[in-house]
Amino acid sequence: MAAPPAPTAPRPGPRRVRVLVVDDSAVVRNVFSSGLARDPGIEVVGTAPDPFVARDLLLEKEPDVITLDLEMPRMDGITFLRKIMRYRPTPVIVVSSLTQAGGELAMEALAAGAVEVMCKPGAAYSVGDMTTDLVEKVKEVAATGVRAPADRPAHPPGQAAGPAPALSRTTNQILALGASTGGTVAVERILASLPPNAPGLVITQHMPELFTRFFANRLKSMSRLDAREAVDGDSVVPGVALVAPGNKHMLLRRSGARYLVEVKDGPRVNRHRPSVDVMFRSVARSAGKNAIGVILTGMGGDGAQGLLAMREAGARTLAQDEDSCVVFGMPKVAIDCGAVEQVLPLDLISAEVLRLAEAQARG
Repeated sequence: MAAPPAPTAPRPGPRRVRVLVVDDSAVVRNVFSSGLARDPGIEVVGTAPDPFVARDLLLEKEPDVITLDLEMPRMDGITFLRKIMRYRPTPVIVVSSLTQAGGELAMEALAAGAVEVMCKPGAAYSVGDMTTDLVEKVKEVAATGVRAPADRPAHPPGQAAGPAPALSRTTNQILALGASTGGTVAVERILASLPPNAPGLVITQHMPELFTRFFANRLKSMSRLDAREAVDGDSVVPGVALVAPGNKHMLLRRSGARYLVEVKDGPRVNRHRPSVDVMFRSVARSAGKNAIGVILTGMGGDGAQGLLAMREAGARTLAQDEDSCVVFGMPKVAIDCGAVEQVLPLDLISAEVLRLAEAQARG
C-alpha cells in the first residue's frame, strides 16, 4: 500500500504592513494602535512617546511606515524626520494639529521628506474619527514605497535658482501643475526657476484645508511670482500662481479673452478634493491649445484622465520622470494612458515649460 501523501504546508499569507506610532500623547498612541491593528493587513510593531524611544524601535523593529507627531518632548518631529531621511529613509506620515503653527510645521515636514500630512483634531479623544483614513494612507504608502526627497535648490528665499530668462513675449497662456505625495518640493523647485512674467499658473496639490495657504505663502517667498491661495473669481494672468484651497475644487473658466478660476464645493474625485483631474479637465475645456499641463510626483492616478483631455484638446503635456519622483504613481498612470508627450527630470521641467510657452506665443 502506498504511503499517504505528506501534508502540504499552508501557504503564508501576504506580509502585513509594519507600523511604528510616534506621539507624545498616550491617548493618541492607544487610539492609533488599536485602530490600525484592527486591519488584518497591518501590524503595529511599536509605539513611542518621543523620538529617542522611536529611534531605538526604528532600528530594532524595522517598520515599513512611521506615523509621526511634530511637537514632542526631547526632540521635535521635524528634526527627527530629517534624521530618519538621512540615516534610514522610511515612509513617514505626519499627523499634525490643524492650527496655524501646525500648518507651518506641516510644510516643513513635507519639505523634509514626509510623504503625507494628516490633520489631527484638536482634542486627543476625538482622533479615533480619523483612523479609517490613517489605515488607508498607511497601506497606500507601504505599497508604493518612497524615495528620500531631492535636495532643495540652493538659493535664499525670494530669489530664483540660477538664471531664469524672461519670456520674450507673453500671451494669455495657462500653465497647470498637478501633484500629490512629494509634490510640495517639486512645485517649489519649478516655480523658483520661473521668471516673473511666466504664464499664469493654476496648481492643485493634494493637501488638507488651511495647509494650502501656508504652501502658497511659501511659494511666494521662494519665487518671483505672485503666489497665493485661490479665491473664486481670481484672474489667471502672467506672473500669478493660484493654489487650489484644501477641501475645494479649483476650475479654470474663460470670460471673453480672460481666464478666471472657479473655487467650489463638490464630491471628491478620485478620492480627492481638490482633484487634479477636475482642474486639468477644466483647463482642457477653457484653454485648449493655449495651455501646458504638468503632472508631478504623487500616489494614485488622479490627473491622468484630465491630462489626457488636455492633450486631446491641443495642450502640451509633460510628466516628471521616475528617478526624480518621490512616488512615481500619478505620472506613471498618465504616461500609461497616453496623456504625456514628454517625460522629464524635475530640474528640466521649468526650461521646457518656457520653451513651449515661447513656441505657443509665436503661434
